[in-house]
Amino acid sequence: MLYWATKHLAAHFSLFNVFSYLTLRSILAAMTALAIALLVGPFMISRLARYQIGQVVRTDGPQSHLPKAGTPTMGGLLIIFAVVMTTVLWGDLVNRFVLITLGVTLGFGLIGFYDDYLKLVVGNSRGLIARWKYFWQTVLGVAAAILLYRLAHSPTVTAFHVPFFKTVALPLGAGGFVVLGYLMIVGMSNAVNLTDGLDGLAIGPAVMVAGALAIFAYLSGNAVFANYLQITAVPGAGELAVFCGAIVGAGLGFLWFNAYPAQVFMGDIGALALGAALGCVGFIVRQEIITLLMGGIFVLETASVILQVASFKLTGRRIFRMAPIHHHFELKGWAEPKIIVRFWIISILLVLAGLATLKLR
Repeated sequence: MLYWATKHLAAHFSLFNVFSYLTLRSILAAMTALAIALLVGPFMISRLARYQIGQVVRTDGPQSHLPKAGTPTMGGLLIIFAVVMTTVLWGDLVNRFVLITLGVTLGFGLIGFYDDYLKLVVGNSRGLIARWKYFWQTVLGVAAAILLYRLAHSPTVTAFHVPFFKTVALPLGAGGFVVLGYLMIVGMSNAVNLTDGLDGLAIGPAVMVAGALAIFAYLSGNAVFANYLQITAVPGAGELAVFCGAIVGAGLGFLWFNAYPAQVFMGDIGALALGAALGCVGFIVRQEIITLLMGGIFVLETASVILQVASFKLTGRRIFRMAPIHHHFELKGWAEPKIIVRFWIISILLVLAGLATLKLR
């Protein structure tokens, strides 16, 4: 909206040409989303508390979580609201990548909303039945991947690129491309959801990964930079830097209230939407491996659950005291803030490693 207005004003006042720069609009998006989250946050938290939409704590989990019972949840509404409003203000809504990514974010947010609603309002402890949750996630993930395949302008954009090897690009074809897109979007969505178990544990790495993906999106959307850095050029992908900037700002605003001890929790509505958004952007800019590297905490959390379940079914023994792995460290006696900060430190290193690959090709 503001981008559209400044674009028309630039025809009469050259000063407004500055808003055509992606870098400026990405920074403004982060600042705007942060402001929206900080302003709307207290009101939203008070309404969630008023309607008694509070966290339900499992009695078989770490005992340190019992005092968190009743803490307002579904705070992911705040993240989604800030991201959508900011993208509408500063993003180019004609850009199909922006529209698809917004659609994925809202779609997965709706799935999470219904799941949270069943658990917290209706009182159904199971929430949305797993098979239906994965069914709708699959529908959205596959639909987004198909749309992105139809937008591909060349075989290069639909190939699977391996970092560190300039000439390695494996042709995927329509089927392989759609499957990879599905795995990235649905996989990242559920990985962030599994990580969201401690105050600020999921949103911290998500903000870092979103910030790095903003850089990749900007570079991929610029043919000159993409050619120089030997990364896949994706015309139009640069506009996703604004969307990622909005995630950074909204995430930091949410963290203001979610930092230990949390005043509000993200809930499935936020975790599923946020993970799907990151997976979708990473897939669009053709940086799947790097996205998984930078989001290594999410990968680790998911792997710990898979290994725990597989080990118990095959041998009857558990590898970890409890999965996901952050609960394992809790049961070992680590204080919650220590686990969070250490996981953040690992995320910082992984994001820096991902950015370093831009010159290691």
